[in-house]
Amino acid sequence: MAEGGEREELLSPPPVSPAKRLCSWPSPRAHHPRGSPGVASGGVGGVGGSSLTPGARPHLQPESLLDCAAKTVAEKWAYERVEERFERIPEPVQRRIVYWSFPRNEREICMYSSFQYRGGPSAGAASSAAGASPAEEGPPPLPGAAAPAGSAPGAAAAGASPGQGAGAGAAGEGLPFRRGIRLLDSGSVENVLQVGFHLSGTVTEPATTSEPAMTYKVAISFDRCKITSVTCGCGNKDIFYCAHVVALSLYRIRKPDQVKLRLPISETLFQMNRDQLQKFIQYLITAHHTEVLPTAQKLADEILSSNSEINQVNGAPDPTAGASIDDENCWHLDEEQVKEQVKLFLSQGGYYGSGKQLNSMFAKVREMLRMRDSNGARMLTLITEQFMADPRLTLWRQQGTSMTDKCRQLWDELGALWVCIILNPHCKLEEKSSWLQQLQKWSDLDVCPLEDGNYGHELPNITNALPQSTSHSPDALSRPRRTVFTRAIEGRELHWQDSHLQRIISSDKYVAPVCQRESERLLFNSQGQPLWLEHVPTACARVDALRSHGYPKEALRLTVAIINTLRLQQQRQLEIYKHQKKELLHRGTTTITNLEGWVGHPLDPIGCLFLTLTEACRLNDDSYLEVSDMNESRPVYQHVPVAAGCPNSSESYLSLALEVALMGMGQQRVMPEGLYAQDKVCRNEEQLLSQLQELQLDDELVQTLQKQCILLLEGGPFSGLGEVIHRESVPMHTFAKYLFSALLPHDPDLSYKLALRAMRLPVLENSTSAGDTSHPHHMVSVVPSRYPRWFTLGHLESQQCELASTMLTAAKGDTGRLRTILEAIQKHIHSSSLIFKLAQDAFKIATPTDSSTDSTLLNVALELGLQVMRMTLSTLNWRRREMVRWLVTCATEVGVRALVSILQSWYTLFTPTEATSIVAATAVSHTTLLRLSLDYPQREELASCARTLALQCAMKDPQSCALSALTLCEKDHIAFEAAYQIAIDAAAGGMTHSQLFTIARYMELRGYPLRAFKLASLAMSHLNLAYNQDTHPAINDVLWACALSHSLGKNELAALIPLVVKSVHCATVLSDILRRCTVTAPGLAGIPGRRSSGKLMSTDKAPLRQLLDATINAYINTTHSRLTHISPRHYGEFIEFLSKARETFLLPQDGHLQFAQFIDNLKQIYKGKKKLMLLVRERFG
Repeated sequence: MAEGGEREELLSPPPVSPAKRLCSWPSPRAHHPRGSPGVASGGVGGVGGSSLTPGARPHLQPESLLDCAAKTVAEKWAYERVEERFERIPEPVQRRIVYWSFPRNEREICMYSSFQYRGGPSAGAASSAAGASPAEEGPPPLPGAAAPAGSAPGAAAAGASPGQGAGAGAAGEGLPFRRGIRLLDSGSVENVLQVGFHLSGTVTEPATTSEPAMTYKVAISFDRCKITSVTCGCGNKDIFYCAHVVALSLYRIRKPDQVKLRLPISETLFQMNRDQLQKFIQYLITAHHTEVLPTAQKLADEILSSNSEINQVNGAPDPTAGASIDDENCWHLDEEQVKEQVKLFLSQGGYYGSGKQLNSMFAKVREMLRMRDSNGARMLTLITEQFMADPRLTLWRQQGTSMTDKCRQLWDELGALWVCIILNPHCKLEEKSSWLQQLQKWSDLDVCPLEDGNYGHELPNITNALPQSTSHSPDALSRPRRTVFTRAIEGRELHWQDSHLQRIISSDKYVAPVCQRESERLLFNSQGQPLWLEHVPTACARVDALRSHGYPKEALRLTVAIINTLRLQQQRQLEIYKHQKKELLHRGTTTITNLEGWVGHPLDPIGCLFLTLTEACRLNDDSYLEVSDMNESRPVYQHVPVAAGCPNSSESYLSLALEVALMGMGQQRVMPEGLYAQDKVCRNEEQLLSQLQELQLDDELVQTLQKQCILLLEGGPFSGLGEVIHRESVPMHTFAKYLFSALLPHDPDLSYKLALRAMRLPVLENSTSAGDTSHPHHMVSVVPSRYPRWFTLGHLESQQCELASTMLTAAKGDTGRLRTILEAIQKHIHSSSLIFKLAQDAFKIATPTDSSTDSTLLNVALELGLQVMRMTLSTLNWRRREMVRWLVTCATEVGVRALVSILQSWYTLFTPTEATSIVAATAVSHTTLLRLSLDYPQREELASCARTLALQCAMKDPQSCALSALTLCEKDHIAFEAAYQIAIDAAAGGMTHSQLFTIARYMELRGYPLRAFKLASLAMSHLNLAYNQDTHPAINDVLWACALSHSLGKNELAALIPLVVKSVHCATVLSDILRRCTVTAPGLAGIPGRRSSGKLMSTDKAPLRQLLDATINAYINTTHSRLTHISPRHYGEFIEFLSKARETFLLPQDGHLQFAQFIDNLKQIYKGKKKLMLLVRERFG
């Protein structure tokens, strides 16, 4: 068709509701002259040639010329235009136009009825596989040409047979599309009638155990192969179509010949005479008199009134006549439901799967854009309006807090989608201007989120590499306030009219001309392949726009040109570095040459190029429809030769995808500011690596991998894996871990060289110590006092540890490589916890349960453990005790020499307490000796080292180590005596009574009661027990000491009692000691040369008399102390206390007189406490 002029409108204002246009009947007055045809449409939007459209004739018979013309007219022209253009349209032609005006592609029905459509990034490739991709019909419009028209042309179901349906193989059985197919297959669709551009029918839901069968009336209006309105009796309230609308739509697509087809009702009425019209109207009113009678009478009154408005207009509305020329041609979308759904999901704050639902809505927008459906931009506008109205934005701004990560990621996707829409290659200028105005309004609002999350990060303008941006002031390149919409707004500077760009995306055979002009030399590389010299993220945004709007082939061509440009830049950077290498290596530092990193960039340039290339190589895209994200299968790729560029090239899109991913992630880039920006760098890198891991590395990909790794190692300051990097450069640990694992089976030397290079973490390394590896064993954590705020530093260090662990595992059994890795770990890892984790990992790998121990890796584990001990010796670490125990276990596994070594050098590894209580004790334990199967000399050597350690520790810290030293020296008399003397010498110093009592009890247990008594006496001199400390933990020690002295004899008891009287002032404790001493005779310890007298000791004589007096005085003093602040609720306790005191008072002969005098004194002194004294009298008289 050369007529029309309707350009497809992806960016358009919200549409009005489908109009019931006015239909006129031919008459001299009502006839309208033909209008001038509009601008010719340059795009071809017909059905795909590779699929059989339901209702069409088989392949063996070509379609008639009438059907070919009717299909194109039905898709391109509003029916009103057809009526205006031709005075009379034959009824067969009208019927075929009306017939072909209903949507023919089940994919579109699915898109509007399956919220969880999972086209994802690969849906563009899926569209190509279906044989219906618009990209196969021509490139984006050249400057000045009309844009392709039509919406999502294609086969009915991407090659699926009518019997299978478009949803064959889909997993989302509960979604409206699948339910609609089931209703259709079960014969639930009946009474289907098409009147002009209106389809109606009934759909019956089968009965269930809880619900009876229900029949719903369904009505669908359509125009130019788009459904423009739907009505269903089920009252569906959702963004997308219900199952009943789906069932009726699919019935019309799959069984068009079974649908009764009538021309628009106005055409039928035109054929009636007056009597027929009157009969028609009366029968209609009779059939529906309860509903339409008031309306019919009102219309009749208006028609009979000559001045009424209805008589001022020619013709009358016809809901079956299709849309008018002025009506916007777009699919039906319930705007209110979109708003309500987004508002609901946002109000849930990321809980209950709302984030996933919002991402599904974004995916739906991308799907619509890919199908060139104008509702994509319309739906995104509705979503953005609700995002901007989110009350949390104001709250976060007022409180000065940042939004959650989930919410932040949703805003990022929102901004990226707007960049795609602004860069739409077939967007009208007025539409683009309208979107930009709206974006600017949103961006100017105070609550609009910033691009980097928290800070006004100074990133280059999206157009900073374009010639037209040179007029910008320097301030424009680094505006402090960049919102999530800023990059889309900057897209106003970008256009598609560049002739070089148009040639790149229009043809695979575009190469450098034989005779190049001077201005053309920069546009091609030495092989004649075209280059696209533009700011890389901006160029990749173009690729994303092409891919997102259904131009996968054009996106591929531009991607290849960008990669060729990156290759050329890489070569030139290598040449520059060769001239600067000597100077840079001498300085040992460099500057960042890349103003912004490509990984973690808001436009995700590397991810965009990678997806564009891999989509062209996917094998498992034969089923275009997947309506569930469950049971995702791993994508399978094949090598597809690069169509663009040199014809002799053997490259494939898959190898290019791998190459560009490696170039992007290997780029040296400065760590951005702010928590969110830094977290995004890590997240984006992990996403890219997960996609890389889906590739099965064959010989071609391995060659690409090797080549690019060598270039990265030689890349100097332009590569994050170069010899010299900036101190604030983003680390390469995660990236290098992937490269190491991928390269190891093919090129071990290169893989280890690369991984060892990547181990560095310059931000934590001093310039002075970075190159010093002469004393790796004495290195401590080197953390400079000032370094940038790296919020993700913990994560980066853990990734560094993962890289080291991966290398250790791979190098098992290789002494040389393990030594090199160990040195790298000791040089570059500064966290003791992470080194300890590495040591544990190495130990586990070296000591498998099902095979023999690997001594090389075990020694590495021990070395790492020793470093951890040195690093944490003088610092606090809550895992220190676990680390010490693990080291002893590791040394035991290595062998006796390792144990002897750590015992001899304990002072550089352990505290005295650790050395005696854990290290030495474990080393000489029975379990260890059995584990090592030592002979007698080896056992003696180990025991001698442990004793030497014990004495050294006891000398250094007798308070903590004296007891352990005695224990370790038990079997050697000389060492034991030395340890005992150390304890005695320290007793006069800083040892506590608790420590001394513990040692004393140990000595008694070992059969040294006199030594125990001596230590107990020293402990008593350190003790002070107040009158009210009747629950003090030392009471048991005091009772034990008194029992020990009593058992030794009267002399020892006499020596201890003065110490007890001096140290203990608690009456109940003293009375307990006194009672115990009077129960049995002293001297029952069984010490050789001593005999017990067998007589009980009297409290009236020494040494118990002194203890008795002290006890009575203690009771008297305690009584007065308690009465000073006694309350009535403690009266009962006080009376019981006096009862115990009386028992002690009564021990001497005149005790009852003393107690009576004591009670009388109390009554006199405390006579004001009448109630208490009454209780005293009742009990004691």
